[in-house]
Amino acid sequence: MQRLRRVLVFLVMFTVMWAPTVGADPTRVGLSPGAVVASSELPADLWLPGTGSAYRMTYLTTDRGGITPSTGMLFVPPGLPPPGGWPVIAWAHGTVGDSDADAPSVTGVDKASSDYVSGLLQSGYAVAATDYVGMGTPGVPPYLDGKVAGRSVIDSVRAAREIDADLSPTWMAVGLSQGGQAAVFAAHAATTYAPELDYRGAVANGVPSNIEVVSAWAGPSFPPQGLEGLTLFMSYVIAGLRDAYPELDVDSYLTPLGKQLVDAGPEVPLEQFHTMTQNVSVAQMLSRSIDTPELQSALREYLEVPVSGYDRPLMIAQGLTDTVVPIPLTELLVFEMRVAGTDLDYRVYPGGHVDSMYQGESDQAAFIARLIHETAPTG
Repeated sequence: MQRLRRVLVFLVMFTVMWAPTVGADPTRVGLSPGAVVASSELPADLWLPGTGSAYRMTYLTTDRGGITPSTGMLFVPPGLPPPGGWPVIAWAHGTVGDSDADAPSVTGVDKASSDYVSGLLQSGYAVAATDYVGMGTPGVPPYLDGKVAGRSVIDSVRAAREIDADLSPTWMAVGLSQGGQAAVFAAHAATTYAPELDYRGAVANGVPSNIEVVSAWAGPSFPPQGLEGLTLFMSYVIAGLRDAYPELDVDSYLTPLGKQLVDAGPEVPLEQFHTMTQNVSVAQMLSRSIDTPELQSALREYLEVPVSGYDRPLMIAQGLTDTVVPIPLTELLVFEMRVAGTDLDYRVYPGGHVDSMYQGESDQAAFIARLIHETAPTG
């Protein structure tokens, strides 16, 4: 009830404050996922090269509790749209923080990804870029809750098409890191969750996977060496998990320092939070092992990437020297997907977490162009 109250207050506030802005249609609030609550022109300093028009948008999506608001951006190329309208790329951003101040619709597309996203725009695609639920909207962000993130991605396309009538129903999902996982989940749900759209496929870079498997070893004796930024990422995951499963008493697994970090993650901007977590190990966060049946079951439900059920082409790209998402975890995911019968295009590049995306940019551009421009699939 308290959560519902917060969301309703947020929606009323935006309806009152933003009613005169471009694309806002308060009469639709609460009707369906993808409905636009508010939109306004994006400040010019947040525009990407190749932008003809750009908007900041608040739209409805679906989280674990039902209909909820999310924020994001829309970039549209200049000039006249092609026949049928501008195809849409739903961009799913990597980890840029967990606080409202970190939301890309506030700060702009992150510097690490901006050239890549600008390249999509300059290739003739409109770009719908979600912030994800909880970044810029009430509540704790469900970090790496793939089902929720995937729906945020899909509904950003619905919202974008409501704002600009020149957008085509043809779309693809593309993401990096946290957004790579979101793109995979969007791919898994796209044709059933939004059958009115013409979904063609997805490209996922540096996909976090099998975290629920690794987490079984997390506890006070967890080795201090780990993946790059692991304590920061774990703080975000635990904050989201605690919010999603209040019955699990997640705080009982945390040390006072661990609880301090988990509480701070959704409130403190990334740069400051990175400093807070820099010299803290996962072992220092946990008072006991999280390898308990109830917590492991929740982690699987929250994090586990589906290995089957994809009905459109999927490309997964991985960096050989990635220290954020190490290649053995992705190799395991790809192996499990192929065993399950998933047909995917898996590419490995020599670089790390971000530069491998740019190393694969031409391959990904060709993959996207082929799928966008081929005859629409049936069934």
